Amino acid sequence: MKKTTAHSESAPDESKVREAQAQNPDLSDAAGTQAQSANATAAAEEGQLPGPTPEELADPTLIYQENQAIYEKELAEVSDKYLRLAAEYDNFRRRSQKEKETLYTDSVALVIKEWLPVLDSLDRASQTVTSLTTDDIRPVAAGIELIQKQASEAMGRLGVNEIACLGQTFDPNLEEAVMHIEDDSIGASTVIEVFQKGYTRGERVIRHALVKVAN
Repeated sequence: MKKTTAHSESAPDESKVREAQAQNPDLSDAAGTQAQSANATAAAEEGQLPGPTPEELADPTLIYQENQAIYEKELAEVSDKYLRLAAEYDNFRRRSQKEKETLYTDSVALVIKEWLPVLDSLDRASQTVTSLTTDDIRPVAAGIELIQKQASEAMGRLGVNEIACLGQTFDPNLEEAVMHIEDDSIGASTVIEVFQKGYTRGERVIRHALVKVAN
């Protein structure tokens, strides 16, 4: 029985390939290019960067220029991200500060608004005792005036101010007219009496003044 040997495809003889490349330089260059392309493809498939090309080896500045371009692009991307992040943080900081100030102003206005009836009662009490002339009432009147002064100072520390409107031209933004009279001896739209004091804090009106207006 004869033994049969399996024959695979015969590879080209290396000596013949070298001889052919020596006779035809273009063939050698093409083979070299194909080898470089194959190596680059294999490196890309393995997730590795290809090595320097012959042109880069001949002129090292090409590698430097390519790396510089890559670094400049990365630097630009990082700088853009940083600027965007800084802008977002600045907007957040300003918005938070504004919300904080608004919350504080609203809180102060709410508390002061609840205290205004107490101040109104002090004003009425002061007017009542001032009209009395007995010696027994004078200490009471002095005590009420002292309390009014302390209350006014406390309001001032909170930035709350009384609307000074008596004798002034009527301002609908600060006052509310509840009575109107005609009097030729008084200028037009003049506040001649204040029924209830008004208060402001900064540009915000906590309570409008209730007034009588002439003409």
